[in-house]
Amino acid sequence: MLTALRPLFCRGGSRIPDAALLEMYGEAEAEIESASYQRYRTVLFETVQAMGRRAGVSITPQEARQFASSLTLWEPFNDTVAALQALSQKFRLGIISNVDDDLFAATQKKLATRFDVIVTAEQVQSYKPSLKNFQEAMRRSGLSKDQILHAGQSVYHDIVPSSFLGIANVWVNRPSTRPGAGAAKFASAQPTHEVHSLKELAILLTGAGGSASAG
Repeated sequence: MLTALRPLFCRGGSRIPDAALLEMYGEAEAEIESASYQRYRTVLFETVQAMGRRAGVSITPQEARQFASSLTLWEPFNDTVAALQALSQKFRLGIISNVDDDLFAATQKKLATRFDVIVTAEQVQSYKPSLKNFQEAMRRSGLSKDQILHAGQSVYHDIVPSSFLGIANVWVNRPSTRPGAGAAKFASAQPTHEVHSLKELAILLTGAGGSASAG
């Protein structure tokens, strides 16, 4: 995401630090998603323009559309695919994704993993941290709360709502230029467990360190 944002906000001799870009993104996106539902492409379009207004940078409609479309180019973290594949050998996997169906379809190809449950924001017409997204995922899974472990990098989007619902969770607290929040709105909650990569989680849950290697 930063690869797509930097050219828009670091030009004309000025440069906005990555941490500031992530903070602006997280705050603007959360505000837009908390209003009436609209597709994620529109959320991205409006988010980058809101960032521009806050930073005093002019973002044209064409640039905003290009940023929204760039999501299909965002790559998974280096350890993600191998970790998901290792986890899928032992567990049923589900995804609760804050995107449109077509955008997730592009991401799913990069993840190269089969998911038993897929819930997108478009399908339920709401965005995490709405409880609706989690409740629909539980309904589709046919599992009870005590059979589910929810893992996510965002405290705001993942740890807060899953904790409220009484679902055990894991905060994947990856190293970031904006520690503790990354590209999400800052929030505070106590996770059930904490790891620093999906690889680490896969090793803990499968006991197969080698199979969780990024390769």
